Amino acid sequence: MTISTQIDDIRQIVLKHARLAGASDAIDDDADLYALGLNSLATVNVMLALEDRYNVEFGDELLSRETFASIGAISRAINILRGD
Repeated sequence: MTISTQIDDIRQIVLKHARLAGASDAIDDDADLYALGLNSLATVNVMLALEDRYNVEFGDELLSRETFASIGAISRAINILRGD
């Protein structure tokens, strides 16, 4: 999977599970998801969807606001978990 495809895939998961008010497919990779309305419950939903999609498990070291702050940050965390 190319990084562009992964970013688009993560964006779709975030849009589906984060319930961001007024968010669209045009969310920038580095846009602050918390500023767009991401909350702790939605973060858990996004994390579970990502774990299922990428067959990974977010360990304690990645369970932070910074990991889920943006689509780019999520992509970097997925790459770490996958050993890419």
